[in-house]
Amino acid sequence: MYIIKVKGVAKIPDYVQLRDDEFTLLAYFRVDRPEKSLDKIGLTDKAEYIMNVVKELPFGHILKLEL
Repeated sequence: MYIIKVKGVAKIPDYVQLRDDEFTLLAYFRVDRPEKSLDKIGLTDKAEYIMNVVKELPFGHILKLEL
């Protein structure tokens, strides 16, 4: 799974993309509201870990997550 942090502009907030190994979009959510999207794809138990990674990840970088 890959994680990408996208910088928002003006009134558009920052977003996070979660993609599978074939780079298909699994989840797309606001940095400040991840709960619903993570719950939909069954990663509620990994939410704290994912959000800690998001805090450290620079905008525009792609990181491979090993869950």
